[in-house]
Amino acid sequence: MRWNQFSAWFQLTALRPIAMAAIALAVSGCASTGSDWSSDADGSDARNPRAAKAPRVDLSKQSVSSLTAPSSNLWLRIQDGFTMPELNSPLVITQTRWLAAKPDYVHRSMARSSRYLFYIVEEVNLRGMPMEIALLPFVESAFNPVAKSTAKAMGIWQFMPATGKDFKLTQNVFRDERRDVLQSTTAALDYLQRLHRQFGDWQLALAAYNWGEGNVAKAIKRNQAAGLPTDYLSLKMPKETREYIPKLMAYKAIVLDPKAYGIVLPELQNHPYFVAIDVTRDIDVEVVTKLSDLTLEEFRNLNPSFNKPVILSAANQQILLPFGHAELFQENLKNYTEPLSTWTAVRVSATESPDQLAKRLGVSVAVLREVNAIPSGMRVRAGSTVLIPKPSTKLTDVPEHLAENASLNLVKPAPVKKIAAAGTTAKKSNPAPAKTAQSSQKAAVKSASKPPTQQKSVSTAGSKSAKTTTAKAVTTPQ
Repeated sequence: MRWNQFSAWFQLTALRPIAMAAIALAVSGCASTGSDWSSDADGSDARNPRAAKAPRVDLSKQSVSSLTAPSSNLWLRIQDGFTMPELNSPLVITQTRWLAAKPDYVHRSMARSSRYLFYIVEEVNLRGMPMEIALLPFVESAFNPVAKSTAKAMGIWQFMPATGKDFKLTQNVFRDERRDVLQSTTAALDYLQRLHRQFGDWQLALAAYNWGEGNVAKAIKRNQAAGLPTDYLSLKMPKETREYIPKLMAYKAIVLDPKAYGIVLPELQNHPYFVAIDVTRDIDVEVVTKLSDLTLEEFRNLNPSFNKPVILSAANQQILLPFGHAELFQENLKNYTEPLSTWTAVRVSATESPDQLAKRLGVSVAVLREVNAIPSGMRVRAGSTVLIPKPSTKLTDVPEHLAENASLNLVKPAPVKKIAAAGTTAKKSNPAPAKTAQSSQKAAVKSASKPPTQQKSVSTAGSKSAKTTTAKAVTTPQ
């Protein structure tokens, strides 16, 4: 679907004033006119509070590549930031040996971490937290951004649905911010700092992150009542939580001395891997990958939170691009004259089958089913939001109320039961003018009728769970 050319400008800002963990590019002009890029800060500051703290960069005079931080070994920086005391437990040795026996697994995890570690290290450092915290996604998800546990925890920090909502991580039709690298990192570090304030100890804070603060608090009270110590090693806890910090200490040991365990760490320089782009007009994922010369897989590695083929501006979204590709995107966007978005969203007013809905909206039923992941035999419930190809007559972007609150609820059609006839129809020959004993014994035939509709709602939204933030991921990192 194509529609009239709209304005599309981008503006560059550093997310952080010194280290520049990510850089924000905000849409603010007309791609078809080839106008100069500017550093007008008004609109961007209103949309992105973090950008308001950053220095403004004039893109007519400066390129993305000029904003690198001093190059040095990021692993050395991580090592220098370790401050947590050593854990005196044989489980640390056990976990370290387990990792050393699986070098391929460690290498894959380390390779994935190279996309995100600089940003996480920056955030941990700015908060004055122990640098061991930056390694926690190794334990949670092996830095797999699409890791999902049996308890529906998601992302590199493995947020449960309910805890994600507590920390304002949006989970709707269009995106799941538990998988968003920037948003989930902020939420995870906020949560860990809150737990540290509550328990006054980083080991207990980490145990609470895994097991839940309520469970840790109860375990402490039990030990206090029994006159026992209340440190991490003294508390009674599940096996997973007992092994949780030893696993983290095992990764710490490998980072401190990889050669001792036969591990080769990937080379990581101390500068940003990606830049962050503020989207102020709807844009298709396909357009982003085309202009930045990225494969879809490469784009998804940095942007796993997006559920649909379009990124909505009304949701104040950012897209992450590798450093060099962001520069290419910047250049190609100046000369791009095609529509940026070919999708729109509509709210369904009545419960309909996909066929009925597609016919009413004038779209392909196959496309409707595929892009909205509607299984066969399900109906779309009234109030749901569906994504459809944008009509050529529609010029506007998806409105904010749909971008922020969209949900898709599906229902099964009511079963149709066939009711057997109560008797057989009596064959009439010559009807008698008067009733007889035989004729009064008529066999009544009742037509089958449909029972009342009983629709069981099946929602695509994540179900609520306990407060515990994390669970063992079942997605096996590859």
